[in-house]
Amino acid sequence: MSTERDEQFHSFVLDRRASLVRTATLLTAGDGHLAEDLVQATLTKLYVAWPSFRRADNPDGYLRRTLVNALVDEKRRWWRRHERPMSEVPDRPGVEGSPPGDEVDAGLRTALRELPPRMRSAVVFRYFYDLDVADTADALGCSVGTVKSQTARALDRLRTVLAPSLPLTGVTR
Repeated sequence: MSTERDEQFHSFVLDRRASLVRTATLLTAGDGHLAEDLVQATLTKLYVAWPSFRRADNPDGYLRRTLVNALVDEKRRWWRRHERPMSEVPDRPGVEGSPPGDEVDAGLRTALRELPPRMRSAVVFRYFYDLDVADTADALGCSVGTVKSQTARALDRLRTVLAPSLPLTGVTR
């Protein structure tokens, strides 16, 4: 037997899941499996807090914050700290004939992956989703000053890693 809450939540998931996966994929620097895990954790938390979510003044901000919190929670797991991510599985031949631009995308994903989760989140929300500083601060649950400093530090790190291959000129703080 389906309740009105279940029907509302089901409609919400159908409407927003694809966009959540895209955002989570950016937040995880291209890790599709982790992105799916984050979306599932976010939706689970959202279902439990559905009445609060429905009453929220800024439901999109609530959703972004829940997603970022799921990422931070995931990164705190002890077994995650002991994993060694690899760009390619050993004994697997390299992919030849990649379309041009894949190196830049892969390089950017790798550079993003090196940033701490909150710093990466600040960059994703500010520059991939073009949120202003206040909305980013709301999503991260921090002050505007923290967003500015996290973004500046992240851009400095990205410039250092990507300097010869992808200068981040034109990106302002």
